[in-house]
Amino acid sequence: MKVDLVDVNETRKNLRVEVPSDVVDAEINRIARDYSRKARIPGFRPGKAPATVIKQRFKSQILHDVAHDLIPRVLDDALRERGVEAVDTPDIRDVNVEEGQALTFTASFDTLPPFEPGEYSTVSLRRPSAQIEEEAVNQALQRLRERAARFEPVEGRAVGEGDTVTLDIKRGDETHNDVAVELGAKANPPGFDEQLLGLEPGATKSFTIHYPADYAITELANTEVHYTVTLKAIRRRVLPDLDDEFAKDLGEFTTLDALRARVREDLEHDARHAAERAVRADLMRQLAGRVPFEVPSSLIEREMERRVEEFAHRLIDQGIDPRQAGIDWEAFRQSQQAPARESVASAIVLDEVARREQIAVSEGDIEQEITRYAERTGRTPAAVRATLEKEGGLSRVYGGLRREKSIDFLMSRAKIAGD
Repeated sequence: MKVDLVDVNETRKNLRVEVPSDVVDAEINRIARDYSRKARIPGFRPGKAPATVIKQRFKSQILHDVAHDLIPRVLDDALRERGVEAVDTPDIRDVNVEEGQALTFTASFDTLPPFEPGEYSTVSLRRPSAQIEEEAVNQALQRLRERAARFEPVEGRAVGEGDTVTLDIKRGDETHNDVAVELGAKANPPGFDEQLLGLEPGATKSFTIHYPADYAITELANTEVHYTVTLKAIRRRVLPDLDDEFAKDLGEFTTLDALRARVREDLEHDARHAAERAVRADLMRQLAGRVPFEVPSSLIEREMERRVEEFAHRLIDQGIDPRQAGIDWEAFRQSQQAPARESVASAIVLDEVARREQIAVSEGDIEQEITRYAERTGRTPAAVRATLEKEGGLSRVYGGLRREKSIDFLMSRAKIAGD
């Protein structure tokens, strides 16, 4: 087998492979024998048609099967022979296969050259403060009050600021009955609240709203919409007092002080996790800057696709059809290019650190990760493992865990301010 390796750039390679004709002919003959056993040829008993007839009748299918079976095998051998590893499935082109001739093809692929990831101790990070101010606790308690608010009917006066009203609304040809509108809500159309002020129950009013050119809902931007509303009821929101009774109503708390303590504890927990995420993000940014070559485009494209799929799945989990969400998916995909490049570059450094430091993942580590995932999804560990094995996902689990260990290794050696 003849193999020529050509450097397109520092990471992109072309591998030109030539497989001797005797190897090709042997493969053609093997596949032709399989066709002979299965094919029904007029004038011949099953399995008795001559090889020349089989090769002539099924020439294109046989040559396709030869290329399909032979190319992956010889490509793996060629890559091992040259000591290179493709980071993604090679792109195969210029295939030429004929009986009595050498099989030739070109494989284009990306690879990662060895590089120096730099001194670990020069990584300098800052952990944000996880301290919680009293005002943050007060704001959290206020949000709990607002969620616990009740609405009481209002009689004997017109609509005022902050009221919640029940309306029948006619907009164009559309009519909607018993619509609840809270004055001051951000979702209300511009100028809509002002039109309701001073109305009394039973009153009907018509007015036109002009939507500005930069309105978030593009279908309404720079348009005028005519509304007719009939006010049916007024209610006001009443917040509970912030006292021991309020704390008891929330469940396990006997006093307001106990509720306040739990709120602070939860906020501190969230702040610590946010600080860790910030430190981790800072580390990833710095690692990405240590890659001395252009990150292979194939890896960036794959990461961009993963991010698009992940976002679509999040929408589905929220009950939103991604196809009906009004999202410019190509624009969203392109917006992920820079973060995808950073993510891939940092992963490249983590893998190099793992290789140099001989960081490994044990079978026990994999079992623990599978068990944690099974608990989150309500499945058995055996079912999760079976799915991963079927889909070839165990290698992803291994790679992810090894990178997490590399992160822990680097964090233990980095200078972290704010500890």
